[in-house]
Amino acid sequence: MKTADLIDHVATKTGLNKPLAKSVVEAVLAGISDAAAKGEEVSLSGFRKFKVKEMPARQGRNPATGEVIEIAASRKIGFAPAKQLKDALAG
Repeated sequence: MKTADLIDHVATKTGLNKPLAKSVVEAVLAGISDAAAKGEEVSLSGFRKFKVKEMPARQGRNPATGEVIEIAASRKIGFAPAKQLKDALAG
């Protein structure tokens, strides 16, 4: 599902017009992004949890040359599906 499909779905389910549904979807996505940038956990009940993970610096290899390189520490977002979503996928 792409963003446009999600907007269509929200418009259909809520009875909102598409421009308003687009604003709602964009606001939700912006809220998730803003919270993640602050390092906060976002939990959407019955769907999933978004959590920022701290990745330590480490050594890796350049696959082309085999040379050892330093990979800087970084932050990544992790996704953990809720039990309801897991159950829905299981059938």
